[in-house]
Amino acid sequence: MFRAALRFTGPGWTRTVTHCLHPAGSWHSHNQSTNITGFYSNQKTSPAFQQFSSRDSFAPMEDKEPLTEPIHIGEKRTCPEEDSEPSAKRARVQDEANGSHVTKTKEEDEELEADEEEEPLVGEDGEGESFADMMKHGLSEVDVGIHKFVSDHKGFSGILKERYSDFVVHEISKEGKIVRLDDLSVPVETEEASVEVEPTDCQALTEEQKQQLADLQLFKNKEGNVAIEVENDSKEKRTLLHKAVKTLYPGLETKTEEREGKKFIVAYHAAGKKALAEVRTAAAPRKHSWPKNRGSFCHFVLYKENKDTMDAINVLSRFLRVRPNVFSYMGTKDKRAITVQEIAVLKISAERLSHLNKCLMNFKLGNFSYKKHPLKLGELQGNHFTVVLRNVSCSDEQVEQAMMSLRDTGFINYYGMQRFGTTAVPTHQVGRAILQNNWTEVMDLILKPRPGAEKGYLVKCREEWAQTQDPEAALKKLPVKRCVEGQLLRGLSMYGKKNIITAFGLIPRNNRLMYIHSYQSFVWNTMVSRRVEAYGLKAVEGDLVLRGGTAHVLTAEEAEKQSIHDVVMPLPGFDVIYPTHEVGKGYRDLLTVDNLDIDNLRHKVRDYSLAGAYRRILIRPSDVSWEVIQYDDPKVPLIYTDVEKLENKSLPVYLKEGKYRALKMEFSLPPSTYATMAIREVLKMDTSIKNQTQLNTVWLN
Repeated sequence: MFRAALRFTGPGWTRTVTHCLHPAGSWHSHNQSTNITGFYSNQKTSPAFQQFSSRDSFAPMEDKEPLTEPIHIGEKRTCPEEDSEPSAKRARVQDEANGSHVTKTKEEDEELEADEEEEPLVGEDGEGESFADMMKHGLSEVDVGIHKFVSDHKGFSGILKERYSDFVVHEISKEGKIVRLDDLSVPVETEEASVEVEPTDCQALTEEQKQQLADLQLFKNKEGNVAIEVENDSKEKRTLLHKAVKTLYPGLETKTEEREGKKFIVAYHAAGKKALAEVRTAAAPRKHSWPKNRGSFCHFVLYKENKDTMDAINVLSRFLRVRPNVFSYMGTKDKRAITVQEIAVLKISAERLSHLNKCLMNFKLGNFSYKKHPLKLGELQGNHFTVVLRNVSCSDEQVEQAMMSLRDTGFINYYGMQRFGTTAVPTHQVGRAILQNNWTEVMDLILKPRPGAEKGYLVKCREEWAQTQDPEAALKKLPVKRCVEGQLLRGLSMYGKKNIITAFGLIPRNNRLMYIHSYQSFVWNTMVSRRVEAYGLKAVEGDLVLRGGTAHVLTAEEAEKQSIHDVVMPLPGFDVIYPTHEVGKGYRDLLTVDNLDIDNLRHKVRDYSLAGAYRRILIRPSDVSWEVIQYDDPKVPLIYTDVEKLENKSLPVYLKEGKYRALKMEFSLPPSTYATMAIREVLKMDTSIKNQTQLNTVWLN
């Protein structure tokens, strides 16, 4: 993660903002269902000032006059990533969620902690380059094929995710219900079902020991330990004490040690580096007797703030001392948001899970139930969004036109900017090199020095690689080895530079596939922009629609009766057909320019063969509602969350007149669509970090 500070000034005020972005080769968080990462998705600090441009065309955004209001930034929080897409044989529709579960090893968790230590950003010319100057090397929407809007209303400005609590996402279950957290109680079971007995207290612990254990559990001294003397206790009593500590203080590990001739039960924090080296690994769920009449999976609703799904799973697994792969879910959710989703875990009781509510910040677990089945990726029907755009500069009439257009017509179903990375080496270029079987270029694109904002150690690593081409020497410059660069360098040091394919294989499969999926997304965006430019918002002869899961080419007569909302465009692959009109032929031209054969998209490495898929051109949100609200305090919450309802906190107060105006909107989207693209359509803005920072350079000192 990179950081850089921006200073914005106006009449009588100054504001310094921290910008955060990923290194090239690392990934923005992708939602495998509905993806709404936003502009600064994986930041560890407050978001950068995200001021949208009001525009009706693609005129230079710098020409717009700046707002003169002060910018207020959300609070500091923490974390990372991942996503994948299916590659089934038959024609597949991109309305289904993509992906597979991703887990991190303990080694990676340790490195995650090491990554908390920040390094300064380094610009192309060294320390003197501002963040805005660095970002001039980044991507804009036109670089990834995003060109068109469908509506003709006048755009306006607003701030998205000024606070992470301005973006609330509720999963929509496979039954079509919005998943909400509204019950923290543990299910009452029959006597037979209560076979799994876990201690709730232990008289052997003194008040001082309990306080020491609580401090250890809450990371106040995670490299320390608490020793409890058990010299005169029986084995049964010691066993009870082990279980009591682990149940009452999730996240702690215990073992029996002899010290100076006496026996002690020693408690360590499971996330402590020294503890991980000394305590036995938590390889699998502990064997508890599990009631036969209880389903093997405990389903629960996870409420999380400012953490992505995979990182949340890793936190839960560490505290429960289980592997992350015992958890299952229907789709991943963003980091910089409040999200609510269903999770299932194998043979962990609701009682154990509910204990986590006492010690985890920014998490709540509830709505527990036992079922016989896990959850599967893609089972969800979509996501429901509640979004606040603060400090909007528009009339009520403009809002009405924009939101009615979103409700009635929808938006172009583009892949959002987070799909393509943020640096001068976009991810789709790496994907193209993979498909070309040009492995030297793949290695070069990932490891070479590049202009723009990069963490200091990554810059040093790239410089070392450019000078020596020595993977081991370059790897030594990386304190965090889990990044894509580190994994590739480790592979090159193990297998040599003549075995780049094998070395590249050390990168997790989801990350590798993200490169080629990024290339598919680039092609799709580009061709859909051409399609809207050429034929507008009506079905035409040669367009494709899906009938029974199979693509069908429309005749002129059929096109007259067909809605544009049914028209799909293919992602390139060996198992799709293409539109028969001129835009369809453009696929072949585009791939030919990229030295790819559209008739032969099978790769010699099976993982990189592109089957292709179909994706709707337009998406029309459901359950659309909106209101313009006024407020005086920029920090005041404007959305009533599930946890606030559970805690009976007062409702947000909306003023009749206020210093600021905000647009609060709600809508539901199917899986594999980007809410940022819906908001782009409402505001008529460019969602790239590059253009947002260029827009704001007028405030820089």
